[in-house]
Amino acid sequence: MQFLLAFILAAPLIGAAAALLPAPPGLKGKSPEQAVLRHGVTVTGVILAAAIALTLGFDHDTPARFQATTDISWIQALNVRIHLGIDGISLPLLLMTALLFFLCALYSYYKLPEGPSPKAFVALLLVLEAGTLATFAVLDLLLFFLAFEMVLIPMYFLIARWGGAQRQAAAWKFILFTLLGSVVMLLGLLLIGLNSGTFDMVALASDNGRELTHTTQILAVLAIGIGLAVKTPMWPLHSWLPDAHTAAPTVGSVLLAGVLLKMGTYGFVRILLPITPGGMQTFAPYLGAFAAIGIVYGSLACLALARKGNKGDLKRLIAYSSVGHMGFVLLGIATMTPTGVNGALFANIAHGLITGLLFFLVGALKDRYGTADLDTLAGATGAALYGRAPRLGAFLAFAAVASLGLPGLAGFWGEMLALFGAFDPAEGLSRPAFLTYMAIGGLGTLLTAGYLLIVVRRVCMGDPKAKSAAPAALPDIQHYEFAAWTPLVALTVLAGLWPAVLLGLTDPAVQKLLAGGNS
Repeated sequence: MQFLLAFILAAPLIGAAAALLPAPPGLKGKSPEQAVLRHGVTVTGVILAAAIALTLGFDHDTPARFQATTDISWIQALNVRIHLGIDGISLPLLLMTALLFFLCALYSYYKLPEGPSPKAFVALLLVLEAGTLATFAVLDLLLFFLAFEMVLIPMYFLIARWGGAQRQAAAWKFILFTLLGSVVMLLGLLLIGLNSGTFDMVALASDNGRELTHTTQILAVLAIGIGLAVKTPMWPLHSWLPDAHTAAPTVGSVLLAGVLLKMGTYGFVRILLPITPGGMQTFAPYLGAFAAIGIVYGSLACLALARKGNKGDLKRLIAYSSVGHMGFVLLGIATMTPTGVNGALFANIAHGLITGLLFFLVGALKDRYGTADLDTLAGATGAALYGRAPRLGAFLAFAAVASLGLPGLAGFWGEMLALFGAFDPAEGLSRPAFLTYMAIGGLGTLLTAGYLLIVVRRVCMGDPKAKSAAPAALPDIQHYEFAAWTPLVALTVLAGLWPAVLLGLTDPAVQKLLAGGNS
């Protein structure tokens, strides 16, 4: 188990270095480009297999205990250690990350985005995977910061070099927002470590903030919370996200929504809730308010983009939907209750699966029609996917109803538990305020259903009166698309019908975390 976790974190970096080397003559296949893309599929596949083996070897009877741990002294002067481990909170995120990177590598093997060298593309993809996997496995504050920052450069280049229109501006906006947030976050992490004498997250969580004054906790939550909120993204720090999603290549959008956004919410749960509980309690009502506003704001923005005549970009619409969905995650965290935090963690996984699938589908639509503009899809091209590409239309309709929280699918449970948590927040929090947030969140679910059903009606059913500029028949789902999308559909159904699989992992760990390291 210890070796498996270390291998999972090291393999992407080794694979990235190997991707830049010349391919051996016997492995080139038809071309060196094909060889390096096959290398990316192989490395991410091996990492996924190792993550599955780690999951099977995980002691599911004690998910609150850190397992597969490594603890080695690194910088003695600062008492910084290479401390690794997983529990019921981090394991699902680690597994989902490994799955999404494998599916993106598989998709890119057949549909590589236009840009420079495939070698650079695969190497950047693997470095990005190393940073995201490490974020969910490290148990030292400074290591967490390093892993958190490691993803910025590869994602910047994926957007700037392989993206679409306005990619340079979107990439710069992404890097500036996240870097500025990270600088503030580093100050908060140093404040905790230097005042408590350790950067070890397990020791700090067990201490439960007793070594930190209330003022220190408030300053730490403010500083760290800003950095995490930018990455989440929380309204009003979200403005980089729609541009980044719209400009990014398909796999970049999938990974941005499915993995990178989860790093922010994971930091709230892993660092702020157990280490600075007093500061979190002070800021929880404000976090809940921002979350509730984000839910409604994201939904209203999507409704505006979906309206006929507004020239709304479908990728941009899905990006704004992420602001609303991550609002439910933040609302669950703000309740500081086991119900709410479990709902937030469940919604994290559900959003990664469903929104990852949505971005895959929108990318496929854009490839076929040459645009993601809703008015063009429903008007000039008369999309009518049900008649032209029925399987593609069925997948899009499934992803839409999963995203709106249909009972029986993964999107339902996270949002419901977050709202239940807001109904009865932790002791010391204003119940009338959180009941208001719950009501606003409930309104957000109705608005979400509204814009997603409009999208399905316009794209899948089309405009029967429109004169179509597209051929009557379109390429339906290709074999590589089916292979990349089916696992996400299956897991969305499995998590919706059998939520205990995920909640059985997270609940004991959340109970221990909120109790200050005591079961």
